Amino acid sequence: MRAAVFGASGYGGAELVRLILGHPHLRLVSLHAHSRAGEPVARVLPSLQGLLNGELEPLDSVRVDADVVFLGLPHGASAVHAKVLRKRGVRVVDLSADFRLQDPSVYAEWYGEHGAPDLFGGAVYGLVEYARGALKGAEFIAVPGCYPTAALLTLSPLVESKLIELDGIIVDAKSGVSGAGRRPSMVTHLPHAAEGVRAYKVAGTHRHTPEIEQLLSSLSGRDIRLSFTPHLVPMSRGILATAYATAKDGVTEAQLREAAERRYGESPLVEVVAELPDTLWVRGGSRAHVSYRLDARTGRVVAFGAIDNLLKGTSGQAIQALNVAMGWREDLGLEQTGPWP
Repeated sequence: MRAAVFGASGYGGAELVRLILGHPHLRLVSLHAHSRAGEPVARVLPSLQGLLNGELEPLDSVRVDADVVFLGLPHGASAVHAKVLRKRGVRVVDLSADFRLQDPSVYAEWYGEHGAPDLFGGAVYGLVEYARGALKGAEFIAVPGCYPTAALLTLSPLVESKLIELDGIIVDAKSGVSGAGRRPSMVTHLPHAAEGVRAYKVAGTHRHTPEIEQLLSSLSGRDIRLSFTPHLVPMSRGILATAYATAKDGVTEAQLREAAERRYGESPLVEVVAELPDTLWVRGGSRAHVSYRLDARTGRVVAFGAIDNLLKGTSGQAIQALNVAMGWREDLGLEQTGPWP
């Protein structure tokens, strides 16, 4: 299957290229970028020296010749290309937030005007562990965000099993600096990022908040509003999400774990672990680790989820969703584990 990557110069795009090169059913036919179009691939992505020749091509959705195009573009930029590609009948896997939300008014509130309103709501939300049926044969996939992936894999089994109260849920998450993208800023500058831990976009201002609420609300049958606080921590990659919720009367810690094991028992890329998850354990791989504790003194559930933000949180999940859409083995091309240590 011929695959092209738009946004190949970014971190997520670079991981897509690496995964596609190792996938038995995909053949990489072209790499595309905006500001770095025309530059040699080996200069922009030095790890590919000796593997890929040629230059990065411009973002041209009219002329790209591929069976599937992965859109690793900033929010707002994907919609225009998705519209052209879908009109041409090209399968699209979008890694931006342009098609994740289902309610146009919610999208407008958090992102503004949509670039392709005719396509809005037409993509399958590709959190594979909750969308296998919808993904079968899908030709337009919206890959979940990295923070929502960590939070939803952690909380969703508890919500769907009715083990926690739906009011007062808190998600506290820490991410490595690669989540901010490849373009440097004062926040990601080494002296700032390496010597501090900081919260950002707090008190309901982070755009991933409605995405987390959307699936949890669907699973529960009522609107859920939660508090989400992201933090930037001094590491390159990884997300640790810690979620807090009030346990329903009589719920035990064993029931929390059993709910996750029921949901993920057949999932090759989610592991329910007894230990408290560590981002080091999932770094460089497409697997997620989730774990649960019950604070008997307060009746509060503490749920943990660890992922690599660039793999299970982005590019690895894009490949996983495509695998399901095509009827291939779900973890095909994603079997590799991360380095240790």
